[in-house]
Amino acid sequence: MREPADLTPEALRRMPLPRPEGGGKEERGRILLVGGSPELPGAALLAGTAALRAGAGKLQVATVGSLAPALGLALPEARVVGLDETRDGGIAPSAVDGLVARARACAALLIGPGLMDGAATAALARGLLAGLDGPALVLDAAAMMNLRAEAEVLRRHGGRAIVTPHPGEMAGMLGLDKREVEADPAGIARRAAAELGCVIVLKGACTRICTPDGESWASAHGPVGLATSGSGDTLAGLMAGLLARGAAALQAALWAVHVHAEAGRRLGHRVGPLGFLAGELPGLFPAILSDLAPAG
Repeated sequence: MREPADLTPEALRRMPLPRPEGGGKEERGRILLVGGSPELPGAALLAGTAALRAGAGKLQVATVGSLAPALGLALPEARVVGLDETRDGGIAPSAVDGLVARARACAALLIGPGLMDGAATAALARGLLAGLDGPALVLDAAAMMNLRAEAEVLRRHGGRAIVTPHPGEMAGMLGLDKREVEADPAGIARRAAAELGCVIVLKGACTRICTPDGESWASAHGPVGLATSGSGDTLAGLMAGLLARGAAALQAALWAVHVHAEAGRRLGHRVGPLGFLAGELPGLFPAILSDLAPAG
């Protein structure tokens, strides 16, 4: 088995991101973000901001009804839709049909940041995966927890999906002990990508990116300060934004991992190696994306 390829700026420049030819918002794609809860309202805000900073054209956020007005004020660039809420603060599974209709009009769908109520979230993810055949997908946080049981329906999406676990979440997905994941992250990431038929981004001090056909990349570019609350939400939003712009799943995953890590490095130099905030990361994304773009 080949060693993972190093994720470098030179490698990214050999796979340039799509560039819009005109100035319209529609050309840079629509995103539907499904997330947020009364206990974790900031996760959807962080992910949505990151998606827009990635250059996506339009953003819709579907969240629990009690959070929608406040989130709309905090994120005025987005259209925010309030949905029925479970007793445990999750989006009610009855919202699936309406979400499927919204997602069909979008280029990318992000499910998970800030979602609560594990049973409701599992039903929501299952319904969206089964009802859609079109937009690229990012599944994050609670939306990943029952994916092994949904492998067949996930594989229907033909490699258009990205799943973003940390080692603990990966262990839960595959029914392993976390120590098994930490002992062989590259092998476990390859296994998960093959079983689920999607791009896996196994986050950590060295992040592993694997495809269903065994292609594998590794990035240790990110500083220790990235291990902070909300950092994963910004990474998921960045990926979704790049997908909306027309990037393929692997391309979006690779670019997002490196850009996210570079934002952490720049903040580390400016603020200090520890103590910078996840909310500060998205503001650096546009300049880093510009710096990495091929000349011409």
